[in-house]
This record gives sequence, structure tokens and C-alpha cells, in this order.
Amino acid sequence: MSKRSVLLACVVSAALTAPALAQDTVKIGLITALTGPFTTTGQEMQAAAKLYMQHHGNTVAGKKIELIIKDDGGVPDNSKRLAQELIVNDKVHFIAGMTLTPIALAIAPLVTEAKVPLVNMGAATGFIPSRSPYIVRTSFSLPTGIAVFGDWAAKQGGIKSVVTLVSDYAPGIDTETWFKKSFEAAGGTVLESMRIPLANPDFAPFLQRAADKKPDALFIFVPSGQGSSLMRQFVERGLDKSGIKLLATGDVLDDQLIDNIGDVALGLVSAYHYSDAHPSELNRKFTADMERTAGIRANMMGVGAYDGMALIYKALEKTGGDTDGTRLVEAMKGMAWESPRGPISIDPNTRDIVQNIYLRKVERKNGRLQNVEFQTFPMPKDPSK
Repeated sequence: MSKRSVLLACVVSAALTAPALAQDTVKIGLITALTGPFTTTGQEMQAAAKLYMQHHGNTVAGKKIELIIKDDGGVPDNSKRLAQELIVNDKVHFIAGMTLTPIALAIAPLVTEAKVPLVNMGAATGFIPSRSPYIVRTSFSLPTGIAVFGDWAAKQGGIKSVVTLVSDYAPGIDTETWFKKSFEAAGGTVLESMRIPLANPDFAPFLQRAADKKPDALFIFVPSGQGSSLMRQFVERGLDKSGIKLLATGDVLDDQLIDNIGDVALGLVSAYHYSDAHPSELNRKFTADMERTAGIRANMMGVGAYDGMALIYKALEKTGGDTDGTRLVEAMKGMAWESPRGPISIDPNTRDIVQNIYLRKVERKNGRLQNVEFQTFPMPKDPSK
């Protein structure tokens, strides 16, 4: 056989085998923020997704898993463009990530049209899964924890009156709405609800207005990273000595950033679905390996990404490697497993996560600040659905 014939035979063979090889690879497009103001979130997601693959291998049901990571800088227009490229050019079988609600909403129509499952590992506004039949969430839904917290504050926390202070965007409005509903339903009174601009907020005038109302407590929600400044100003303005208690969502007390907040956080009570202090062997391994492999503390975004990868693997196992998007989503419905955060499942009707909510108090343990759990509310459903 001539050299030309041998070369031609190789080309033909490659052409015939390429589709088969492609079918043996499952591609996951992870869109997250590795630059910009939400860099720590992106780093956390990326590290946790990679860690899951280290723990569980890179093959499932005979298919090789390929993780394609894209940096959107936390900008929804970038996220949408990257999702289009991943679907059209890379032909991914899953889209994952979603650091912010506007990003998930921007991508929802694309995954619906392409019938590609979107595993939401981060964004937490309650209505997100309803925006596409292909969205499944492994992060958390804000109304669930907030409703639990509002009820507890009025019935068990000894708090009769509250001022709420939240960032003025969808998650903040979700938080304000459900805290007010649950707190007032349990007998409490919300004296005033204040909303702070999301970008470059000046907390001082809002804190003064809260002080003037003389509530039993100030309930706050701001994105991870802004909590340090808000709590520092709370102390600087003397509200901590005025008898006003401070209540917060877990976002404010991000495990990765809590040491930056400092001792002002000590004693602060919050309700959330995860703490890096969660007392389980699985979580101890997860947190230790996150620090060993990535040099960062695990937080809610990390556990959301770790469990998002678990959901993808489990769905592929259930379908026997079939990558049809509709079948994968059907396989995800009703799944249940043990996470570093505790037991979790996917509600088959809403495609949303169901998980424990923990009351936590900030304590100093082993030389660092941690959100130490002291009460568990087992597997509550999202009241907004």
C-alpha cells in the first residue's frame, strides 16, 4: 500500500471514529466569576467542582467527564454569550454555575431552547427553577431559610419588633418579603423595611434610621463581601450597645470571609443551610480537602458546586450514560443523597433542593470564627412554591 493510501485510510478511520469518541465524552460547561467583584465565589465553585471529580473520578457510566470552565466576571451579558458558545460550539451536555440571579435568568431561555440541563449551584432567588423546565438547583432557595428564621425570631428568639435592611435586588426583596411574612405571622412587628442600593452602598444613613426606630433587632441581608462593612458600621455607630440585636442571613456570614469581619460577628445568630463547622465526617473531609487542594475555606457556594457535580454524576448513572437533556432532568427529580451539609433531595415537582436549615451562632473555634449550629429544622419546603 502506498503512503498516500495509508494516509487516506487513516483520515477515513479518524472521521469514522471521531463521533464515537465524542459520544463517549460528557461535557459540563461551568460558568462562574473568576474576575471582578465576585471572584471569591467563582474560585470556590471551580475548586469544589474539581474536588468532586478528584473524589469520584472522571468517568461515569462509561463516559469521560470533561469540565469546561468559563469566566463571566459576574456580568449577565457575558454569561449569556458564554452559554451560547458552550451550547453551539462546544456542544456541552450540561450548563452549571450561576453566581447571581440575573445570570441564571439570562441563561434560562437558552437552555430551554437547547434542552440542556442547567444545574444552578449558586443563585438563590426563590422563583429561579420556574424560569425553565431544564433548571435544577443544588444551592438554596432564600425563602426557605428566611421563613424558618422569622418564625424562630418571634417565637423562640424573644424578639417582638424588627427593622429589616436588605440590598435592593431580587434576593434582597425575596429576603425582606419572607422574613416579614413569617415574623409577623408568628406575632412580631416589622417597624420599617429599608432597601440599600446594591452598588457602592452607604450604610450610615440606613443604620441611623434603624436606631431611631428603637427595634428589638435589626435584620440584615447583603451579598457576601459587604457584610464586613455593614457590621463594622453597626458597631461604630454604637448600635451594638443600644440593646438592638443583630440578625443576619448566612450570606452575610460567608464562611470563606467571616474572619475578615472580625470579632464584631461574635454571637451573631443566623439561619442557613450550610456551615463549614457542620459536624459530620463527610463535611470534615470536604472542608479539609478544599483547604488542602485550593487553599480556601469551604462555603455555601462550594457545597452548592460539589453537590451540583454529584447530581450530574448521579443522573448519568441513572440514565446509563444517556445524555438526552429531558431524560437527565427526569432522572434528577426526586434524587436524594448525603451532602457535606447533611441530607438533601431534589423536589420532583419544583426541581428545587430540599435540605435542613440550621440556626447558627458565631463562635471562635480552633483559632477562627465559625458559624456553630445549635438547632436544626429538618427538610422544610420552600413556602413560596
